[in-house]
Amino acid sequence: MNDTAATIQFALISHTNNGKTTLARTLVGVDVGEVRDAAHVTVLAEEHTLLKTAEGDALQLWDTPGFGDSVRLLRRLAMAGNPIGWFLREVFDRYRDKPFWLSQQALRTARDSADVVLYLVNSSELPRDAGYLPAEMKILEWLGKPVVVLLNQMGPPRPANEEAAEQARWKAHLDQYPIVRDVLALDAFARCWVHERVFYEAVGKLLDESKQAGYARLLALWQANNQDRFHEAMRVAAVQLAAAARDSEPIALADTGFLQSAMKAVGLAKSADQQRQEKAMAVLVERLNAGIGETTRVLLKLHRLDPGEAARINARVRENFKVRAPVDKAQAGLLGAVVSGAATGLSADLMTGGLTFGAGALLGGVVGALTAAGAAWGFNTSTERNKTTVEFADEFLHTLLLGSVLRYLAVAHFGRGRGNFVEGEAPAFWQTEVEAAAAPHANELAGLWSALRQEDDSGKAGERLRQLLTAVATHALSRLYPTKVDPELHGR
Repeated sequence: MNDTAATIQFALISHTNNGKTTLARTLVGVDVGEVRDAAHVTVLAEEHTLLKTAEGDALQLWDTPGFGDSVRLLRRLAMAGNPIGWFLREVFDRYRDKPFWLSQQALRTARDSADVVLYLVNSSELPRDAGYLPAEMKILEWLGKPVVVLLNQMGPPRPANEEAAEQARWKAHLDQYPIVRDVLALDAFARCWVHERVFYEAVGKLLDESKQAGYARLLALWQANNQDRFHEAMRVAAVQLAAAARDSEPIALADTGFLQSAMKAVGLAKSADQQRQEKAMAVLVERLNAGIGETTRVLLKLHRLDPGEAARINARVRENFKVRAPVDKAQAGLLGAVVSGAATGLSADLMTGGLTFGAGALLGGVVGALTAAGAAWGFNTSTERNKTTVEFADEFLHTLLLGSVLRYLAVAHFGRGRGNFVEGEAPAFWQTEVEAAAAPHANELAGLWSALRQEDDSGKAGERLRQLLTAVATHALSRLYPTKVDPELHGR
């Protein structure tokens, strides 16, 4: 291994308004540059450090201005004996000939700095419809740098076979250009770190031998950072699930005075008992909702995202989460709000001890949805030391676990392209994949919920829950990204 520190540089190039800065934000992990739906937003090449090792290795990304009038540019370059050299020596007016001036900045950065050129294409259009493509491929060929084509703007996540077919279509079209060394799907939106790993490994193969050792250290650091983040996310989610399993709420004691006796005589006592039980259930749901909201905020901060987006993340999960219980559509919507963490504004009446219109109405609907699905599905009641309490039933806790994995996926896919929120980070087919990943663990989970209720938060059951949640999430990622998940995720 070469111990000399290496600096590796990628130049991000594309036709103007194809999404370079949005992808740069996703790779860097912070809001860099300016993003607008307009041509020539980026006017100067901007350097961003993606990674830096303790040994001094650095991985840098250059966000360059987009190509403008590529066809006219190609005609001009073709007239020169040394096309790129001539073009970079020319003096263009920044304002009167902006497309040429910006193209010059992009090509100068690629020639002087890039080990690999990352060329973005708009995957939402057919390859043959990208009229600028032949001209820009020829220009990049003159640069003499290895080119990796990245498919951007692929839309919301889809099943792996559909995305593979789109990638194959572009690859077949680009095979005519020898300068293109690989074609990868790497959208600025709705792509998680598991998908980016394929990109980093593929690009590393194109580097000069003298930089391979440094890049290996950088890649190892990237993998370690993401593994640590994944396992911390699983720990945080498991703590919240364990707290929900252990939580219980006492049912207020019945009034045994004259009024209660009178109510019994006229048949109203049962209604009063039911009200006390439903109030206990509502308090339990309120604590659950607060716990899910706080966990979502922690996950967002862990992924360097704005924690204020927790409500939107949970709303996105709710929109595509189907409650598997025998309840009507309205009840399923309320129940889905709790499972996803999207039930907001529940605390106003509870904190004053009442269940009036507003928060109380919503909580009453949630409690009704749970009890309509069957007492065993939603709540259990138990008596300990002459005190009756309500707690969440095992089957409901299992559904909460599925919701936790879906929430993690939504956060991990939360592209930073146009700020902090974009559409489509929780497609409906994810639930099917998560349910399939959890199915092999159903029997063990059934016993685990009971074990959690019998021990404090330092017990073995809590650690086992973390391991099971990690296994389910890892299996789900493996189903969404076949062959791309790091085997080390199964450890710890």
